[in-house]
Amino acid sequence: MTRGYGGGCLRAMRSPRILSHTFASVLLLLTAPSLPAAEAAPSRGATLYGAHCAMCHGVAGQGFPGVYPPLAQSDWLAAKLDGAIAAVTAGLNEEIMVNGVSYRGQMPPQMLDDAEVAAVLTYALNSWGNPGGEVRTEDVTRVRATTRFKTFEDLKKAADHRLLPAAPVGFELKELVRLPDFGVRLAGDGKGGPLYVLGQAGGVWRVESDTGNLRQILWPRDFEGLRPQEFQTLGMVLDAEGRLWISVNQRVATRPFETNEVAIFRTTAVSPEGDPIKPRAWFQTSYPWGNNWFNHGISDLRFGPDGLLYVSSGSRTDAGEEGTFEQFAKIGETPITAVMWRMDPKAAEPRIEVIARGIRNAYSFNWDGVGNLFTVSNGPDAHAPEEMDHIVPPGPGEEPRHHGFPYQFGDKPAGHAWYAHTPAAPPGLKFILPVLNLGPAGITSGKPTSTFNAHSSPTGLIWLGAGWPEAVRDTFLVGRLGSFVMGPGPDEEHGFDVLQMRMERRPDGSWAARTTTFLAPLGRPIDLLPARPGLLYILEYTRPTELKGRAGWLPGRVLELRATGTS
Repeated sequence: MTRGYGGGCLRAMRSPRILSHTFASVLLLLTAPSLPAAEAAPSRGATLYGAHCAMCHGVAGQGFPGVYPPLAQSDWLAAKLDGAIAAVTAGLNEEIMVNGVSYRGQMPPQMLDDAEVAAVLTYALNSWGNPGGEVRTEDVTRVRATTRFKTFEDLKKAADHRLLPAAPVGFELKELVRLPDFGVRLAGDGKGGPLYVLGQAGGVWRVESDTGNLRQILWPRDFEGLRPQEFQTLGMVLDAEGRLWISVNQRVATRPFETNEVAIFRTTAVSPEGDPIKPRAWFQTSYPWGNNWFNHGISDLRFGPDGLLYVSSGSRTDAGEEGTFEQFAKIGETPITAVMWRMDPKAAEPRIEVIARGIRNAYSFNWDGVGNLFTVSNGPDAHAPEEMDHIVPPGPGEEPRHHGFPYQFGDKPAGHAWYAHTPAAPPGLKFILPVLNLGPAGITSGKPTSTFNAHSSPTGLIWLGAGWPEAVRDTFLVGRLGSFVMGPGPDEEHGFDVLQMRMERRPDGSWAARTTTFLAPLGRPIDLLPARPGLLYILEYTRPTELKGRAGWLPGRVLELRATGTS
């Protein structure tokens, strides 16, 4: 019997793949003075347990059936004391067997110093039919030193959630929930229905919007035919029938070259609680895994105004290079990478229709109020601007429009020497220039740019239409994850914000945008979701709000932004 617990890149995330989950929201450190463990238990241990553990493991250590393992009469706790210390101080991301039941969720470290960890574990050892014993402060110090957070100070630095920024005029901002995993997408029906959060390794949680409570509804092992920990989930959307569609990338060590097996999974059943479950592969294909470190895979997927399913398929290279490693095919791009797909969601045997080419890595895309489709893409490691592109699907008999990659970035002409290996463009190939950002936000040195500061990593893109306050009505909001690669200046880093973009059609048919900063600073905002007019959610991927501090990473949170007066 298997039970789950956990809970309550953009170059394939281009980040440390730390997959930590939680037994509860990480709480602030209690300020009571540290005491030796023997003095602290049981009174202080009981207090700490109530504050940090009881929410999930129960007031009597009973756990929660199917979700949180019990601490009462726990054979694992008795036999794996160093493991328990490590779980509390550095998190746990492996399957454990407790009283004959396998629990396969994960938890993050808890904000307790060494003496407090000793106190709470000593309390647990001496409670609920456990065998007794003492955990000393020096035991915790010893075990913590073997983990990724060597000291409690290291953990505090990494785990800090930043203070909320000031809300835009006419809005109220609050923290809804702190997450158990690195969230990458939000999904909902846009009418105030359930809110779902996708983790980057296949976990999906339902968030109760009125309380912030989490309930995990999907685990990696639920994806039939895939190996947990060997695939990545980067896109999720909820359809009108209440089914979740999730994009999956799996690196497979085939020979002579490694393969990226990509798939779109769709849930096929509903739980007794009304949540979509049992994801099964609806579509699968593959191509050679990307050169070096640049395999972006498929990410965002959304249903268009025409009812068809649109999918972003990112590049497998940085800028068209052949690559250097023997296990990766030296072929540049393939016909189904660095493009946009369109598919019939009703098809029994779905096929890819490529509707745009030359899109490096559109982590997000969306439509404005009259059906114009825009993407936001991440640029190369060279200091090229990040792009917003206007996508016009081809008509019958037409070839897809080409948006430049890998021959052109931003508003520089094709042939600009971003790299020595930048390939020459095919003769006669016409490129569609990106949206011109007129500023004042999202550009460098006040100069209009196509489209955003280099390395600012645009992410979630949403349109706010009828029903929204006038100040934001008929505009796009776009999150920017923030720099991973520093710009050419010594202090240059951009992003960690949400921008507002008011679109303008120019006489020549191209697009420009007047852009302002809507909300900043944020902890790497990776997705935005309008729940209904006047209410939207912002997903923070992690906690640091800037690059220079090099703070450690732990999972982020969901923020709620509500127009003043909206119920």
